[in-house]
Amino acid sequence: MNHVLRSILVGLTLLFPWAATAQEAERPQVVPVEKAPFHVPTFRNEYVTMLNVYIPAGQTTRYHQHSIDLVSTVVETANVRAQVLGEEVVERKLPAGTVLFSGFTKKPLIHQIMNVDTNPYHVLAFEIMHPESGRFTPSTRSEVSAYRPVMDNERVRGWRLALEPGDSVPAITQNAPGIRIVLSGGDIVEGQPEHPDQEMILRLGDFIWQEPGAIRTLHNVGATRVEFVEFELK
Repeated sequence: MNHVLRSILVGLTLLFPWAATAQEAERPQVVPVEKAPFHVPTFRNEYVTMLNVYIPAGQTTRYHQHSIDLVSTVVETANVRAQVLGEEVVERKLPAGTVLFSGFTKKPLIHQIMNVDTNPYHVLAFEIMHPESGRFTPSTRSEVSAYRPVMDNERVRGWRLALEPGDSVPAITQNAPGIRIVLSGGDIVEGQPEHPDQEMILRLGDFIWQEPGAIRTLHNVGATRVEFVEFELK
């Protein structure tokens, strides 16, 4: 580039500074996932941050960034359009009860979600706050067939349990810390060897933090089917 042309370009930049920043201005504002509309942090400890994602019909989130490994459970489903920044819109409808793992620690993501349905879109998700696995060894629960495996990777192990009215399951021991997410509510009794039986009314979308070392039985004492997923960290 000769001296005259370089001088002209520098002069244009000084006269019209907007021209140099036009491309930057086209980039939408991006917020952390915890600050995104309809993403509410509801629980946090040294292990996880729980997010209650409830997007009403017709609403759209702002572009937000995921950078921490995330486990998501679809509680209420709807037709949504997901757009990764800079990519085409993808329309999808995940069945209620779907569980997903996203390794955002290694591959961060910026996207927005548009609920194009007449129903709300409701997801309960938790970020795994430690970036590496290996701190815990979760149980297998293989001795109780009612616990059906739904997820097993380097970060987390998960099961689905459904109890019809009157059903019970024998004791399991939870080895690692974790979370229970309710997909279908009802009245259950949880028994532990060193504590009195505890009756609980569970509702759709409830979640419970569960400490390691617990031994528990479960009995559906209500009139409705109870279903939930449980996860243990690795």
